[in-house]
Amino acid sequence: MQNIKNIIFDYGNVIFNIDFTRVQQAWKQLVISNVGEFYGHRQQDPVFNQLECGEITNAQFRDRIRQLANRPDLNDEQIDDAWNAIFVGIPKGNHELLLKAKAKYRTFLLSNINAIHHDYVHNYLKDEFGLDNNDGLFEKVYYSHLVGKRKPGSAIFEQVLQENKLIAAETLFIDDSPQHLETAKKLGMQTFLMTAPDTIQKFFEREHLL
Repeated sequence: MQNIKNIIFDYGNVIFNIDFTRVQQAWKQLVISNVGEFYGHRQQDPVFNQLECGEITNAQFRDRIRQLANRPDLNDEQIDDAWNAIFVGIPKGNHELLLKAKAKYRTFLLSNINAIHHDYVHNYLKDEFGLDNNDGLFEKVYYSHLVGKRKPGSAIFEQVLQENKLIAAETLFIDDSPQHLETAKKLGMQTFLMTAPDTIQKFFEREHLL
C-alpha cells in the first residue's frame, strides 16, 4: 500500500456486516428451491442484477420472487423481510474509522445495492446512529441502483475515477468480492480483499493507514 490518496469502500461485509447464509435460509422458507443458485455471493438469478441496476421496480422484483417461488400468496412484507435478512449490523467503531479516513484521504462509497436494501440501511442508520444517510461519512457515495451500473462492470469504476479526477494508481479499493477487485486491478487501482474474520479496523491498523 503505497502513495494512497484516495480510498473507495464497498459497503456489504466491509462496513455493514451481511450474511448470505441468512438470506438464503429466508428464501428457502419462502419455498424457493436451489437457493445457492438463486442468490449467492458469486452467482444469482438475473432479477437481482436488474434490481441493483435500477432496471426494474420493487413491485416487479417482488412479482418475480412470487413467480420463482410459485407463491402468488406472498405479500410484499414477507418478500422484503426475507430479502433484508441478509443484514447483520455495523460493528462498533466503523463509523469513527470512516470519519478519520475521510480527514486524511478522499473517500468514497461504491455499493451494489437496490431500493429495498437502500431503504432498510437508511432506517437502520437512523435508528442505531441517528444518521439520515451515509453522505457525511464520505466525500461522495455511489449506489448502483441510482447510477444504473454495478460492479464488476468497469463503467461504474470509471465513473468514480473520472468524476472525481482520481488517479487510479493512488486509489485503494476495498471489497469482499474477488471479481470486483479484478476489475479495479485492471484499471490500475490498488486493492484489498476483505475476508472475515478480518475487519477494516484491523486492516487500517495493520497497514498504518491512519
